[in-house]
Amino acid sequence: MGMDVVDYEIFGAEMQFVEIELDPGEAAIAEAGAMMFMDDGIQMETVFGDGSASQSGFLSKLVGAGKRLLTGESLFTTVFVNQGSGKKRVGFAAPYPGKIIPVDLSQMGGTLICQKDSFLCAAKGVSLGIAFQKKLGAGLFGGEGFIMQRLDGDGMAFFHAGGTLKERTLAPGEVIRIDTGCVVAMQPSVSFDIQFVGGIKTAMFGGEGLFFATLQGPGKVWLQSLPLSRLANRIVMAAPVAGGRSVGEGSVLGGLGGLLDGDN
Repeated sequence: MGMDVVDYEIFGAEMQFVEIELDPGEAAIAEAGAMMFMDDGIQMETVFGDGSASQSGFLSKLVGAGKRLLTGESLFTTVFVNQGSGKKRVGFAAPYPGKIIPVDLSQMGGTLICQKDSFLCAAKGVSLGIAFQKKLGAGLFGGEGFIMQRLDGDGMAFFHAGGTLKERTLAPGEVIRIDTGCVVAMQPSVSFDIQFVGGIKTAMFGGEGLFFATLQGPGKVWLQSLPLSRLANRIVMAAPVAGGRSVGEGSVLGGLGGLLDGDN
């Protein structure tokens, strides 16, 4: 069975959502909680695994669900099927500020590797699997985990990059070094490894972590300026309940102002 061919439109600037148009009988799959809205006539169903056509039997569904569990995702995905008589639309929203990237997997050789929390939605028929990093260093020190997500098929897939997006096509043998959390996605032809930063002074006081990722071409890579882990860490550090310091933004009363307006 072929992939569903879907039309789409992306709205917004910093907080984006993608609107997918489904013909009668067409469907899209998404992570749980990604749906923003849907037209009347679209049926929403939670399925075991990723809902792809390749998972027709119980055993294959179990294997697919197990793969998703290894990537830290839910055992289930949500399928949105247009059961009406005309075109219907369903919207999926980005989880935090950044950009939604549409990718036609048929133009990527049928496969894309992405961080496990960057996948947003895809046309029905795209298979969600896992991609183990072959290098031991990447597994132990990658920061974002030994396992990444693998998208297979020839349909449209949508993933999310935090902050500002950077696309780059690496020539054969070309190498770039990146903060491990800033790698969003790449073609499987790109080699991924982890390197130690270097001197002990840099490691202890550089503020960039002990390791960084090295990507070697050929192939296309997508980078993000604001990884979710970095955003979450800054929020936790700034939270007064976690030991952060409230600076009383814009208030001459400072912390007293927080007491008076109910923030504390």
